[in-house]
Amino acid sequence: MASISKSLTKKMLTKTATGISGFDEITSGGLPNGRPTLVCGAAGSGKTLFSIEFIVRGAINFGEPGVFMAFEEKAEELATNVASLGFDLQKLEKDGLLKVDHVDIERSEIEETGEYDLDGLFIRLAYAIDSIGAKRVVLDTIENLFAGLENQAILRAELRRLFRWLKDKGVTAIITGEKGEGTLTRQGLEEYVSDCVILLDHRVVNQISTRLLRVIKYRGSLHGTNEYPFLIDEEGISVMPITSLKLDAQVSSQRIPSGIPALDEMLGGKGFFSGSSILVSGTAGTGKTSIAAYFANECCNRKEKCIYFAFEESPQQIMRNMLSIGIDLKAHVDKGLLQMHSSRPTLHGLEMHLVDFHKKINKFKPKAVILDPITNLVTVGSMSDVKLMLIRLIDFLQAENITVMFTALSLNTIVNEQTDEGVSSLVDAWLLVRDIESNGERNRGMYIMKSRGMRHSNQVREFIITDRGLDLVDVYLAADGVLIGSAREAQQLSETAGQVLRTHALSRKDLEIKRKQRVLEAKIASLKDEFESVRDELNKTYVEEDLRKEIIEKNRKKMIETRQSKNSSNGNSK
Repeated sequence: MASISKSLTKKMLTKTATGISGFDEITSGGLPNGRPTLVCGAAGSGKTLFSIEFIVRGAINFGEPGVFMAFEEKAEELATNVASLGFDLQKLEKDGLLKVDHVDIERSEIEETGEYDLDGLFIRLAYAIDSIGAKRVVLDTIENLFAGLENQAILRAELRRLFRWLKDKGVTAIITGEKGEGTLTRQGLEEYVSDCVILLDHRVVNQISTRLLRVIKYRGSLHGTNEYPFLIDEEGISVMPITSLKLDAQVSSQRIPSGIPALDEMLGGKGFFSGSSILVSGTAGTGKTSIAAYFANECCNRKEKCIYFAFEESPQQIMRNMLSIGIDLKAHVDKGLLQMHSSRPTLHGLEMHLVDFHKKINKFKPKAVILDPITNLVTVGSMSDVKLMLIRLIDFLQAENITVMFTALSLNTIVNEQTDEGVSSLVDAWLLVRDIESNGERNRGMYIMKSRGMRHSNQVREFIITDRGLDLVDVYLAADGVLIGSAREAQQLSETAGQVLRTHALSRKDLEIKRKQRVLEAKIASLKDEFESVRDELNKTYVEEDLRKEIIEKNRKKMIETRQSKNSSNGNSK
């Protein structure tokens, strides 16, 4: 078994990393090493940019020289076109890492004969490869090479010969092709002789454009078969891989505060779980953005990075408005702890927004992400599309242990409170802020609809926004029901006044009781004196009687002694 395993390992297809962000993840390593790959798509889909980035990234990141043979654009034009992406082709050529060769082919000069072959191209390409020791080759585009040929037999033979020659040279090659009618390429042959075929697409739906990439086939390797959105910006191409369907992300038991101490108390006194997803929904003007800003401020106060995506207000508006509740977000921005990105949802399609989020998050490495509000994304996609996009974003953030807070606008209907773009069932914690109208005024109430994995309050709290910040207070339960706002304050003032009056009345009663106590104590003292006098008088009578009895007894004894002495004297005289 061990020998079989070793032989299989040796036979496994080796791959060449492209260096294109996200693409190597989709293909589990890149393009097939030493084999040609066909990159096809309609005009403007990004074929030339994909291939030039493959060459440039190979030279810069992996030290692999490359040859770019263009049949449409001249070397000067190509260098100018990609300079906006930060690619300096002329410098790479001077360093011996790149060779750009423009081959001008006129259709009028091509005659279809049985002797037509590509020997001249092979000689020219071989010289370019050998001159710099190239490991990567790009031919852009193949249609120009065979533009004058209509004989399918000659075309197929020359295509096979070209692909075989590239394999024999041992270079990893990209050949670009234009999409045909009902076929991947104009000739409809290249996809069959290629080992790897990549289709680039540029779709416009509801006036919103989205770029998509799909790996059509990949001989000798497993690969992702979905359509993957990709973004072209000042840093080149970024591909967003579809997140795993397995729910196996690691979770954390660490708790992080929300920034509002009273809310943390409702969440068991510790706040949210780190790496969890939080939804704050409510009607317009209930303070959703303020809650999100407090969360961002608390994150930055812990010296952790936070990234804020806004779809309604500019960063300057948000920073100005939050000063009114005592939060200085600009200070965190200046310290590099907070990034704020603002745009209308219609700037991109949903897939492009997802790629943009993915790229900015990977680059900034935040511990918390805020999207405010997700309901605006409905303008560029259906409810189900938005939900799918948010599921993929949540999965990505959970895998990275990044805490995310969404805000969502809901209407004054029970149905909408339970939907919130379908994300309410996906998040770990759901805070609902509602308007409560009574006594001719509007106040705010906050509920914790759910909070997975922790003890939390099921009570409604009055949500107060002042120039001192955000706070939650217990609603007041009176005889007539729940009181909030000015009614609560009036009732509390009334009870305070009543308490003062009761205290005053009790004080007066206490004084009266003390006076009565002193009078009673005086009477008791007088009665005690009278009692002592009577007792002394009684004791005096008893003493005198005892003394009289004692004197009488003494006298009786003395008389007896006297009589006895007389009788004795009379006897002696006789």
